[in-house]
Amino acid sequence: MPTKPPTIAYLFTTFPKATETFLQREVAGLQALGVRLRLWSMWGGGGEFNGLPVTRFPKWKLLALVWMIPVTAWRHPKLFGELTRGLRTRRAPSGLNFWENMLGAAFACLHAGEFRRDPPAHTHAVWGGAPATAAWLLWRLNGQPYSAAAHAYDLYDHGGDWWLREKLAPALFVRTSTEMGRRTLRERGVPAEKISVIRRGLLTLPPAKPLRPARRPLRLLGVARLVPKKGLGHQVRIYAALKAAGFAFEARIAGDGPLRAELEKQICVLGLEREVRLLGHRPQTEIAGQLAWADVLLHTGIVAPGGDRDGLPNVIPEAMAAGVMVVTSPAAATTEAITDDQTGLVAPPDEPARWVAALETLTHDDALAERLRTAARRWVEENFDARENAAKLLARFKSAIKSSEEVPGNQTGRAAVWQAP
Repeated sequence: MPTKPPTIAYLFTTFPKATETFLQREVAGLQALGVRLRLWSMWGGGGEFNGLPVTRFPKWKLLALVWMIPVTAWRHPKLFGELTRGLRTRRAPSGLNFWENMLGAAFACLHAGEFRRDPPAHTHAVWGGAPATAAWLLWRLNGQPYSAAAHAYDLYDHGGDWWLREKLAPALFVRTSTEMGRRTLRERGVPAEKISVIRRGLLTLPPAKPLRPARRPLRLLGVARLVPKKGLGHQVRIYAALKAAGFAFEARIAGDGPLRAELEKQICVLGLEREVRLLGHRPQTEIAGQLAWADVLLHTGIVAPGGDRDGLPNVIPEAMAAGVMVVTSPAAATTEAITDDQTGLVAPPDEPARWVAALETLTHDDALAERLRTAARRWVEENFDARENAAKLLARFKSAIKSSEEVPGNQTGRAAVWQAP
C-alpha cells in the first residue's frame, strides 16, 4: 500500500491574516504540491483556509498554566532553570516581543502532550517570534524536529527577537526571504549551510497591462501599513514637491495604521487634499484594482528609529508583475528586486528633488518606461513564482525529515546543533 506523505505542522502567530496574503500563497503553493499540512494559529485567525482547518489556540487554556508550569518544571528541571535564569538576566527588546515569546512558550507547554501523542514529521515556525519559541520548546520537551523562519521584523526591530539565537540553533534549517536576511543571519553566527533564501511569490501572474500612453496627470500609488518604517512622511513631502513644481499627478495611499492621523494632518498642512487620498486598509482584491489604476508605485521605506525595516515588501513584485513602474528608496532589501535604471528607479526618500526628476522622466520617456517594465516582469517570473518557491521549501522539508529520521531515537536536531554565541 502506498504510504501517506509526511505531515508538516505550520505554526503561525495569526493565520489567515488579511495583511499577510503572502503566507496564504505559501500554504496554497505547498497544498498544490500535495503536502499534508497541519495549521496552527496562536493569536486570532482560525477557522478554515483553502479546505484546511486552522486550529486556533484558545486563550482560556492559559488558565491551565497554573498547574502546567509546575508540572513542566518538575519534569524538565534543567530547561526550567535555563528559562528562569534567562528571564532574570536578559531584557526583552520591547513589550510586544516579550509577550510574543510568552505566547509561544505557553503554546508549547499546553500542546506538548498533543504533539507527543500525534507527532508531525516536521514542524515549521513561520516567524522568529511566538512560532519559533513554540517550535524550539517543543523540541526541548519532545525532541521533535523543526525549522524556523527569520525575517526583517525578527532580525531588526529593537535589535531583533529576544531569544532568536537560542531558537535558531537547533533548527534543522532557517528560512529567510532576502539576501539581506541571509547576511544578517551569517553575521549572527548561523552557519551558511543552514540558511535558505526562499522568496515569497505569486500563485498566478496577472496580465501585464499596457503602458498608459498619456500619463498626465501621473497616477501614483503607495501601499503600506501606516507605520514609521514605511517612510510615508517622506512620501507626502515628495507629493508636496511635485505640486510645487507644477507637476500634474493623482496619489493614493492604501493602508492603515497608527500614523494615519499624523499623515492626514501633514496632507492638510501641505495643501494636498485634492491630490492625495488615504484609502485606508484595502483587501488584496482591491489592491489589484489599485495597481490596475496606477502608473507608478512609490515605496519610501526607511530604517525606523527602533531598527525595524522592510525586507522586500511583497507589493513591489506585485506591482512589477502587473506592469506598474516602481520608484523605491534604497532601504533594506528593496534593491534586490529594483535595480536602478534596470527594473525600476531608486532614490533616497529624503531628497524630494530626485523623486520629482525620476517621475518626470517616467511621465515622458516611453522607451525607458517600457524597458523597465519588461525587465521588472522578467525578474518576477524568474524569482517570485509561489509554486516554484514552495517547491524549494518542500525540498528543504524533505531533507530535514530525512536527516531527522537518521538520528537514533529520533532526538531530532541534537546531532548537528551550532552553539549560539
